Amino acid sequence: MKSPVVSYAYYMKKVFSSLMLIVAMLPALAACGGYDYTAHISESRCDLFLAETEDFTVSLSCVKREYPYASDGIACPVSTLVEISLVPAQKSLEDYAVYYVYGGAEVGGDASFRSFAGDYFYSQSVKEFPQKSVTIKIVCGDETQEIAATSVRNEKTLSPEEIVRCAVKAEEDTVKRMMRNGTFTGEFYVRLLRRKSNFYYVGIIDGEGKTISLLLDSETGKVLARRES
Repeated sequence: MKSPVVSYAYYMKKVFSSLMLIVAMLPALAACGGYDYTAHISESRCDLFLAETEDFTVSLSCVKREYPYASDGIACPVSTLVEISLVPAQKSLEDYAVYYVYGGAEVGGDASFRSFAGDYFYSQSVKEFPQKSVTIKIVCGDETQEIAATSVRNEKTLSPEEIVRCAVKAEEDTVKRMMRNGTFTGEFYVRLLRRKSNFYYVGIIDGEGKTISLLLDSETGKVLARRES
């Protein structure tokens, strides 16, 4: 049996989802007569800034994420966040603060250690994302280091919206099965990844929490791997 808090959050997700779909879908439907699946993106990482020194590995992620956050097939309005992950080269029990400097502004604060990830993590809501490069400041006690972090995106990198359209095209039969009375009953997770090259992860989640996970080329949208869970 769901607790009152969980039930209320689930109810609010449905209300927010319905309102968001009405607003987001009308322009697209009127313009081209198609269905706007991008209105169902409940999480997206559109950019990733990376830097590494002998002492630290740092990543800054530009994220849009729904609230309440739940893999339930219902997309809600999203918040705009910057997330910073700091991994010291040597394990330590130090306290760290992390900041990024961009456009004359400095954003950041005390980072929390995440045992499951082995990193120090900081997250904050922002009005806009940085572009191309940022300076990361790492503060530990009286010591401060600055590192230049560069975006992994290039002029050929597709946007999260474009990659979702590629995923929908590749999973046409699956998407059709998730339509109910002309409405898509699922949500998308989209994350820009960097290994030796750029990739996108796209998760297609239905109302029962089942997920189809796709790995796509970030420039062509070609599906490179697929898994169901």
